[in-house]
Amino acid sequence: MASEFFKKTLDPVIALTAIAVLDIFLFLLVGAWTVGGGETMMTGLVAQAIIGDELQRLPFWNLVFQPDAGYWKIYISLGMLFGAFVSAVLSKEFYIRTPRRLSEWVLITVGGLLMGVGIRLAFVCNVSTFFGLTPEMNLGGYLAISGIIAGAWVGSLIYKKILEG
Repeated sequence: MASEFFKKTLDPVIALTAIAVLDIFLFLLVGAWTVGGGETMMTGLVAQAIIGDELQRLPFWNLVFQPDAGYWKIYISLGMLFGAFVSAVLSKEFYIRTPRRLSEWVLITVGGLLMGVGIRLAFVCNVSTFFGLTPEMNLGGYLAISGIIAGAWVGSLIYKKILEG
């Protein structure tokens, strides 16, 4: 029964309305929602656990974003990950896929690194840009979304060309 609910596609108007209403309440309760902040903080905590006080030598982790396990956005990111996992399992759409060729591993690694650099340059994430800046008619939001679409398009062309070759 639950798996049938997760297999059905919601009407986009209903889904976007629900997201917008929930986003308004989240904004009223805690302020702007950014996924990148939580994921960055998790990265800092893992790096701190591995290299200890050496992390403080890097200005980003010393001045801008000091690792703190109490940072609330970590739990938003973990909740989102957990929700996506539960939804995938309940819809019977969860499976683990591993790349078969070295070229695929290289593309995934380079793409992930470029996304990481991009999120740090923008100091915001695509989710908060789309649901935060764009509805506010902020030019930065539209430029970011344009860049995300262009990057995804170019990346998919490169990925397809390398894997077919």
